[in-house]
Amino acid sequence: MNFRLVCKFLSIVCLLIGITMTFSLPWAFPALGHRTSEAAIGFETAGFQSLVISIGLCFICWAALSYYGRSAKGELFRKEAMAVVGLSWVLATILGGLPFVLSGASRSLSVRLFDNPDHPPQVYNENVEPITPLQYRLVTILIDAKAVGISRQELASADDGEKLIAAFDELKANPEWADALISPEEEPAPGDRFNHYRIRPVKMNLADALFESQSGFSTTGATVIANLEDPVLVPHCILFWRSSTHLLGGLGIIVLFVVVLGQGSAGKALMHNEMPGPSKEGAHSRMQQTAWYFTAIYLALNAVLTFILWLLGMTFFDALCHAFGTMATGGFSTFNDSLGHFYKADPYTGFWIEYVVIVFMILAGMNFMLLYYLVVKRRFSALWKDVEWRTYMMVLGGATALVIAFGMSYGDFRSHAEQSLFSEASDALRYGLFQVVSIMTTTGYGTHDFDGWNSFGRGVLFLLMFVGGCAGSTGGGLKVIRHILFHKILYLQIEKAYHPTVIRPLRLGGKPVDDPDLQQNILVYFGLILVLFVFSWMAIITLEPDATWGTSQVHIEHKLIDSATSVAATLNNIGPGLGVIGATQNYSNFTWWTKMLFVWLMMLGRLEIFAVAVLFIPSFWRSR
Repeated sequence: MNFRLVCKFLSIVCLLIGITMTFSLPWAFPALGHRTSEAAIGFETAGFQSLVISIGLCFICWAALSYYGRSAKGELFRKEAMAVVGLSWVLATILGGLPFVLSGASRSLSVRLFDNPDHPPQVYNENVEPITPLQYRLVTILIDAKAVGISRQELASADDGEKLIAAFDELKANPEWADALISPEEEPAPGDRFNHYRIRPVKMNLADALFESQSGFSTTGATVIANLEDPVLVPHCILFWRSSTHLLGGLGIIVLFVVVLGQGSAGKALMHNEMPGPSKEGAHSRMQQTAWYFTAIYLALNAVLTFILWLLGMTFFDALCHAFGTMATGGFSTFNDSLGHFYKADPYTGFWIEYVVIVFMILAGMNFMLLYYLVVKRRFSALWKDVEWRTYMMVLGGATALVIAFGMSYGDFRSHAEQSLFSEASDALRYGLFQVVSIMTTTGYGTHDFDGWNSFGRGVLFLLMFVGGCAGSTGGGLKVIRHILFHKILYLQIEKAYHPTVIRPLRLGGKPVDDPDLQQNILVYFGLILVLFVFSWMAIITLEPDATWGTSQVHIEHKLIDSATSVAATLNNIGPGLGVIGATQNYSNFTWWTKMLFVWLMMLGRLEIFAVAVLFIPSFWRSR
């Protein structure tokens, strides 16, 4: 292993991340960074300082690795290329997580209640003694008030106000609750929560930061942050950095420096390990030129979508962040209700925003070489000739039709009893199409709580998690082309069982596939995905405490399905799953070790397993 050459390339990753972080700094200023005047809290000192320190650490890593690799000689072979790709994502995850920890960003409130008042609450993810109905009502009021809390006057004016204040004092005197509750004037706080009764928010720890960072770079979009709309908890400049990780991860960090440096023959080795999916003919013929085309199309689509979203009424901040999340098929939003926020705020503009995002999610899930043929060469026939694109659109259309049909029969999309059939059908098309496209392209945005859909509809979404976008797209998952090839390989093997003397070549698009190892690679890949899924699923079922689901049998029974969807959602870079990680939930309640498992699953899914797996093989690091 040529360690000096590997370090030379890793230094470039540090430099790219540090430079990208600088674009988040201006959003700490009130004139630019705050979405609305109501949210203005002044200059975001903690967020700004954390970014400056993180940028400095990125540059220090760049200088140290550059110095060590200054005398690097030799060619970048496949072994070194795999090390560069795998270690780049490890390094990016660590550096990208620094701003979350250093800024003191918060992930959730320290108290968790369940629907059943008799169910013991949780404080800092630990079950505590059951509380009285009056105390349950008090805690419910404080949770609904989020981190801002409620003033003494507002609490006193509620029904049984004085009793609620006395209930707060009783809980505050309880050692299990003492640190989780904040009394008026107990601690300094911004003006909108000064002198309020509050529940203490939980700061992001190292596992949370690494999870959020890897979720961004891998374009998964899973999050541990419960409240994105409070700039005291998560500064706007940190939110912008969070979305910027999608921008970097969309086509891959390695593709960027293939563009910048044009590594010649090394470019093929780098991009082969970086770009998801089986490579197609011509995709790696001229690496730097191909990377330029991909990057130009990617950035152009980001710019166009940003402009359209801004015209539709989003602020420039929100338009940029949602464009990054859409074109990277990531799904990070700046609102707790994801894209559903805009329909709730204004149904007319929200309607058009959702359909515009649907179109761009479909584009992001397509092979970028097809987009190149369409935009640059004007070869529109390339779409219809591409079997992967035809299958991609057929699966989207078929899954949407099934979800709508079953959803309407079960009343999943009915907002009220007197809703007209046309109105219900319109909502069913909007919600069903959006969620199918969002899940299959692995974007993960939400406009409807699909966790409340019928079992068949949820089952369709679960299966779509294992499909993904097209090869050469920013989407995750197994990729449509692999499913096509897997189906053809199975057919050939079944035919061989009753016609052992017949030899048929594997064909794709009517042409024989030249790669003799492709059949084995496809089968091995599906096998590895199955093994990873099963072992990770069993690990979470066995080791994740039942307290994550609560102590009632009703909640614990969901553990089997929720654990399966959490593995599927992270391994396939989806984001949301079902149950405790559903469309309206997040990953904050999992233990730190489960979050670290998810970090590796997200990385394995993004880099297609092999570039990460080799890092744990001792012989890989030995000299040639």
